[in-house]
Amino acid sequence: MRQRKTIPWNFSEKQKEYLKQCKRATYNFAEGAVRSGKTVCNILAFSRALEETPDRLHLATGVTIAAAKLNLGDCNGFGLEHLFRGRCRWGRYHDNPALFVETKTGPKTVIFAGGGKADSYKRIRGNSYGLWIATEVNKHHFSEDDTCFLQEAFNRQLAAKRRQVFWDFNPDYPKHPVYTKYVDRFREDGLNVNYMHFTIFDNPAVTEEQLKSILKQYQQGSVWYRRWILGERCAAEGLIFSQFTENPNRWITKTPPDDIAFVTVGCDYGGTGSRTVFVAVGIRKNYKGICVLACRRMEQGKGKITPDKLENAFVDFVFSVEKRFHHRPRYAFMDSEGQYLTNGIRIACANAGLSVAVCDCKKVTINERIDCKMRLLNEDRWSVMADCKEVIASTSELVWDPNLPDRRLDNGTTDVDTADAEEYAWSCWMNCFTPQKETR
Repeated sequence: MRQRKTIPWNFSEKQKEYLKQCKRATYNFAEGAVRSGKTVCNILAFSRALEETPDRLHLATGVTIAAAKLNLGDCNGFGLEHLFRGRCRWGRYHDNPALFVETKTGPKTVIFAGGGKADSYKRIRGNSYGLWIATEVNKHHFSEDDTCFLQEAFNRQLAAKRRQVFWDFNPDYPKHPVYTKYVDRFREDGLNVNYMHFTIFDNPAVTEEQLKSILKQYQQGSVWYRRWILGERCAAEGLIFSQFTENPNRWITKTPPDDIAFVTVGCDYGGTGSRTVFVAVGIRKNYKGICVLACRRMEQGKGKITPDKLENAFVDFVFSVEKRFHHRPRYAFMDSEGQYLTNGIRIACANAGLSVAVCDCKKVTINERIDCKMRLLNEDRWSVMADCKEVIASTSELVWDPNLPDRRLDNGTTDVDTADAEEYAWSCWMNCFTPQKETR
């Protein structure tokens, strides 16, 4: 393949060895830490194979279509659209986003798809693919039935003239299906596998300054540090925000920051045995960070509190936040499980002359919210007013579920309602607070 001089390749010996083995292996698995170069290695190996394969249709997947296009198509200047600059164009193939590439063996089409949802398999069913490249494959949808995205993609390759797979992923809990059903099982069964484990220290493209910045985002010893920095497979256990529990005064303040740009509110309606919670959060200018300003927990749970009481309490909470902090909340992000309650609050705000935009909370996973808050804590970009006792207690007590891998314990012994309300308030801006995980 003709490489462009504008792409600054810089590979370690381990990366070079992995690329060498990619020429012969059917299954190529790159596991390891963030910024370890695994995605770039697979993109280069995939593009090299694309030049030579006789198959015309190929597959590139991420958790979502957007993630696939960002991490595999662009990849900070190392993606497919850059490797084939001048020989490719973006378009649609039967309603799927696709990159059309001119290669030395003829035109090729790379379909981009998301694999993170239970019905994602429907987007790739019906086609036959030759090569398949996937990023964050451990976050694709797994199941024991015919909705499993990975199995469907493998089935779509059965008619390929040159069948190759290129996966990258961060380490997960040791019994994750990506290991038990695929990576480790394929290796144990003696299939044609090229496996390499990378750490951030294996990537010569990461400068010392960049390394220091990345390390600062993670608490040493945490599950995220062990997985994403050391590249270890490990189970999440114990306290989630142990650094806060050990020294809460580092993040507790008696005065709000003077650079609050706007205020937003999160609301969790609770469930059986739990309580409805409102949390107001100040978003700092230029998304420098957040400060939890106020919290109110209602005594009645969902099903026992009347809509009128809920609406009056919410309106009163918004006015109290405005009076105390001189910022009228601009947005309110509500628990999506109580649409009838949200509609009532929306009407009540309008009747009270409040211009707050009442919306459903952003659909992101709990672990993504935990990861974001963890980084904000480590970088001293999260703080909480001293009188927000519920938020302080919730942050101190949240633990991982010992019986369910990578799940936050939610059995009534810890206050997840307050945690949800707080996270709803700021999760819409997660990508502004925390830089996206780089793929190089």
